[in-house]
Amino acid sequence: MDLHNYKPKGTILQRHLLSLADYSRNDIYEILHLAKLLKLWQKKGKKHELLKGKTLAMIFAKSSTRTRISFEQGIRQLGGQSLFLSSADIQLGRGETIGDTAKVLSRYGIDGVMIRTFKQSDVEELARAGDFPVINGLTDDFHPCQALADIMTVYEVFGALADVKLTFIGDGNNVAHSLMLAGAKTGMEVVCCCPKGHEPSPQVVETARKFGHITVTDNLDEAAADARVLYTDVFFSMGQADDREKREALAPYQVNAAVLKKAAKDAIFLHCLPAHRGEEVTADVIDGPQSRIFDEAENRLHAQKAVMSLLMRQ
Repeated sequence: MDLHNYKPKGTILQRHLLSLADYSRNDIYEILHLAKLLKLWQKKGKKHELLKGKTLAMIFAKSSTRTRISFEQGIRQLGGQSLFLSSADIQLGRGETIGDTAKVLSRYGIDGVMIRTFKQSDVEELARAGDFPVINGLTDDFHPCQALADIMTVYEVFGALADVKLTFIGDGNNVAHSLMLAGAKTGMEVVCCCPKGHEPSPQVVETARKFGHITVTDNLDEAAADARVLYTDVFFSMGQADDREKREALAPYQVNAAVLKKAAKDAIFLHCLPAHRGEEVTADVIDGPQSRIFDEAENRLHAQKAVMSLLMRQ
């Protein structure tokens, strides 16, 4: 079964979005189906206040462009409101525990929390301690909202997810982890092409392989061959120090015209942004006709609106 013949139920069997490890194929399809509908309604100017009167608290220990704007716009378009809470604004930045923060937010009637932070364990503790759904806006281990927007973009281009080969090239980071989980559970073939010593987490690879076809390799030619999606990310994620050894290891894994030529003729290029042209990708690729980076960035809005709607209406 692919997304085009999935029959939506209007609900998912999840309380939080901490990663996609616990999400079934049907849960993911439910999000994508609603995201497509919400995108259509927005384009047509149709009101869709599914979260009217609801409040989303947004905790940012890591700064962001796309995450902040897409969640703020998303909850507003759904009829709700947002509270922006940076680590400088709340006591988390001064040592208050995640558990205490969660209990206080629960008493104040918060309907959902999006958190963008460093440690995955902080997101999980927030979910355990609070009385609201928690959405992982990014951690060092996972970026589930990005992966949902990514596969939504892939589906829009190809009309299918099953058997589409997606090759992630570069550092085996949080984006790679979430893409493996999202892709495996929706029937995609996901290849992570990374230099030795910079592969994705073996535990995440093992989990993803329980659901689908995952390959980890350092052979760029084989990884790119016949791929319909080429994907890369910055060499150094937010908070990581520039490291000469890592930079030298990743330099040969730049996505450029030669790499794109090895992929399928109808291949698209994706990048979660921000991008460093001339480093992980050349300008002719990211700004070229096969790039879908801004469709992908827009789909963060629609995918996250679907996630908020399904979790915060429960």
